[in-house]
Amino acid sequence: MLRFAVTLFAVITSSTCQKHGCLEGDTHKVKPSPEPNMHECTLYSKSSCCYADFTEQLAHSPVIKVNNSYWNRCGQLSKSCEDFTKKIECFYRCSPHAAHWIHPNYTAAIRSVPLCQSFCDDWYEACKDDSTCVQNWLRDWEWDESGENHCKNKCIPYSEMYANGTDMCQNMWGESFKVSESSCLCLQMNKKDMMAMKYLPSESSEESSSISSSEEHACQKKLLKFEKLKGEEGEQTR
Repeated sequence: MLRFAVTLFAVITSSTCQKHGCLEGDTHKVKPSPEPNMHECTLYSKSSCCYADFTEQLAHSPVIKVNNSYWNRCGQLSKSCEDFTKKIECFYRCSPHAAHWIHPNYTAAIRSVPLCQSFCDDWYEACKDDSTCVQNWLRDWEWDESGENHCKNKCIPYSEMYANGTDMCQNMWGESFKVSESSCLCLQMNKKDMMAMKYLPSESSEESSSISSSEEHACQKKLLKFEKLKGEEGEQTR
C-alpha cells in the first residue's frame, strides 16, 4: 500500500502535466479518465488515475492485502479503521488531484497533501484501538524477496504509536500528508474536495506554501453554499 517506486531516472513533468496527469506509480494511468465500473474508490469514477480492476482488491471487507502489501500483519483492521485506510489508498491510487502534490524527487510519490484537522482526528478515533507494528508505513516494514511486508517490531495500539490525529497524519505516510491550518483549504476524501481544489495552491513551490486570507474567505463562502445546498437536498428527500 502506497509503496512508492524510486527510480534513478525520475524527472518532474511540466506543471500542466502535473495538474492534469497522474502520478507515475505502478498502478497509475498516464492521464485520468472515467471508470464507471469501479468496485471501490467511486469518488473518483468520473476522472480516475486507476483502472476499475485495481479497486477489486478493496471491494470486500476485510481487506487482506493490496498488491503485495498486507493490511493484517497485526490482525484484521476494524471496519471503521479499514474505511479510512481505503480513503487514503483510493486517493493515492485513483485521485486525479494527487499529482497536484507530486514529490519533487520521486514522480510516483506525493508530498504535503493538506488534510483537514477534522479528518485526521476522525481517522485517529477510528483506528486508535487497532494495532500496528510500524510508525511509517512507507519505510518501517521489512520487505522480503517477493515484495511482501513483514513486521520488524511488536504490534501495539495506534493510540500508543501515535499521540493524536495530527501525529498520525503527518508521520504514518512519511512526507505524504500534512495537517492544514485551514478548515476549508484542505482535503477530507469526500465530495467537498472538489470545491477545496478550486482554491488550493500547488505545494510544488515555496511561494504557494502559505494560505492567503482571500483564498480562505472564498473557500469558506463556497463551503457554506455547498452545505446549504446539501441541506436543501436533504429536506426535499424527506
